[in-house]
Amino acid sequence: MRVVTWNLWWRFGPWEARRQAILSVLRDLRPDVVGLQEVWECDGENLAAWLAGELGLHWTWAASEAPERWQRRIEGGGGGSAKVNVGNAVLSRWPVVESEAMRLPVPDELDDGRLALYARLAAPGHHVPFFTTHLTSVPYASAVRCQQVTALAEFVAKHRDGGTDFPPVITGDFNAWPDSDEIRLFGGHRTAPPVPGQVFMDAWELADPAAPSATWDAANPYVAAGFGPSSRIDYIHVGLPWPGGLGHVRKVERAGHGPVEGVWPSDHAAVVADLASA
Repeated sequence: MRVVTWNLWWRFGPWEARRQAILSVLRDLRPDVVGLQEVWECDGENLAAWLAGELGLHWTWAASEAPERWQRRIEGGGGGSAKVNVGNAVLSRWPVVESEAMRLPVPDELDDGRLALYARLAAPGHHVPFFTTHLTSVPYASAVRCQQVTALAEFVAKHRDGGTDFPPVITGDFNAWPDSDEIRLFGGHRTAPPVPGQVFMDAWELADPAAPSATWDAANPYVAAGFGPSSRIDYIHVGLPWPGGLGHVRKVERAGHGPVEGVWPSDHAAVVADLASA
């Protein structure tokens, strides 16, 4: 099972050209399931719906309940005055038989409606409990992200079983470096887990150690404009494999980390993991 996570940078930059580049990357990857963040919806058009239609996939999405901060950013950046919403989405080769969104906890002064989205996928042999999320991006807000991953872990625990042996798959833009408190806390194997007995593995720990890992990469001109360092802030987490290796990470790498016909698809690179499904 090929899993992708990707932050699509909403409607910033040359978004019309970028969405074609995003489609091109996903078409080449041929994913089974994709967790998307910063998906836009405007005037009845939804980026996830368009991608799903082009790729022949099922889809579901959840919109921010507080998009005003996002709206002000796009208006201030010359992006126009159209009321564009933002949210998370899941694209799936298999039907989505259940879904639920959860608004992440955050102080009022940082609230821009970020959330976690759950989708149960009717994959052959096993239903897959799949999640995608987008944590707050404020650099000094590690304590807030710790609260968010605690809520996320509880949200996963609520939906992880349901008669399936497939371990939960949690994707998203965590806006946190791998050695941060929030990533260690969410994993639960380098410190006490938020939910007793629930542990998640960072898929990238099984990557080629020599492979470039930054998903927020200063080589990307959208990132370079901020003069910050490169870092890995996008993740695919998987619950511990069941006996026989169900859900085991077989391969993991970046994608979308360069221009497509001269256009960088997003300010984030995607992460791609192949998981054992039988």
